[in-house]
Amino acid sequence: MHQCAEKDGRCVICDGPLPFEFTMAFQPIVDLATARVTTHEALVRGPAGESAYSILSQVTPDLLYRFDQACRVRAIELASQLGMTEDLSINFLPNAVYEPAACIQATLAIAAKVGWPTERLVFEITETEKVRSQAHLRGIIEAYRSMGFATALDDFGNGFANLDLLTDLRPDRIKIDRVLVDGCDSDPRRQAILRAIVGLGSALDIALIAEGVETREEALWLARNGLMHQQGFYYARPSLASLVSGLEPSLHALREAL
Repeated sequence: MHQCAEKDGRCVICDGPLPFEFTMAFQPIVDLATARVTTHEALVRGPAGESAYSILSQVTPDLLYRFDQACRVRAIELASQLGMTEDLSINFLPNAVYEPAACIQATLAIAAKVGWPTERLVFEITETEKVRSQAHLRGIIEAYRSMGFATALDDFGNGFANLDLLTDLRPDRIKIDRVLVDGCDSDPRRQAILRAIVGLGSALDIALIAEGVETREEALWLARNGLMHQQGFYYARPSLASLVSGLEPSLHALREAL
């Protein structure tokens, strides 16, 4: 990890323009207990809707930190412009944060500029490579919590986001990876694992979100087994620079089916 080039409370390495353009798509996270959208996750896209990969493939190591900052700023700007009233969830790379207090300044500045409450920001810990220092990640989570942000551990149950992280970290939310959700309504092994995760979340006082929900049957099984917060194509695909609306009737119908 590079040394933080902090100056006047900011990391100057993270400042500056990027050599490419990007925007955000937003995908809702729903709560079937209340039949409403609670959060929108910001997902990077090209300006004309190109895939996330088309943008991420342009992020060279020397641009990683600047890109991470730019994503936060763009997500908050666009969410404000769209009149979002729910929580905003933003992915971040833990290895792209030198010093939490310095690296968060651009986020705080744009939130103050547009009037976005910090308590409505959720930072999702996304791991494309294994965290180099679990102590560093713990420091980020604790620092963000002290600033009023919530944190979520993304892709739980797949890749690097495994149980060992929970021995030391205290995220506010866990997002259960779609590999465990896919076909859960008819797969006893997945069902056993998911029930165990529900118990884990309850014991550790961590909210749970099931990702990758694609069928009504999955949605109902998850909700009936304690996973009321859900996200996936069954509800809505990511919407480019806009918010999905009109989900309430289908959410109420699902709640009635429980």
